[in-house]
Amino acid sequence: MALPKQLLGKWQLVESKGFDEYMKELGVGMALRKMAGVAKPDVYISENGSVCTIKTESSIKTSQFSFTLGEEFDETTADGWKTRSVCTLENDTLIQRQTWDGKETTITRKVDDGKLLVDCIMNNVTCHRVYERAK
Repeated sequence: MALPKQLLGKWQLVESKGFDEYMKELGVGMALRKMAGVAKPDVYISENGSVCTIKTESSIKTSQFSFTLGEEFDETTADGWKTRSVCTLENDTLIQRQTWDGKETTITRKVDDGKLLVDCIMNNVTCHRVYERAK
């Protein structure tokens, strides 16, 4: 199974709501939250055969992970958590579930009206980020 073609490419952050609250729920310290809160990352989504890669790049930090849909993998997140993650595809939405230390978060990515919509959910806290395709 391949990623939907509309997900592939370079995306630039244009809107973010609830990011600080989400990072706080994750347990990210204040200094890192402040830095991450002002970053305007670019996201690159690519596919090479069955291996998909998501790279997030900002002036503060660059992180990247690769996966095969439906297969669990080890991931070190941008904020340093070591998680077990799995990415699946449901109705053209990429769903990433991360688990560590008895905690779980879900990140969904989908394209709607030409924009990449990313929702990050942990417990009752949701962050909504909107990206536009880079020119």
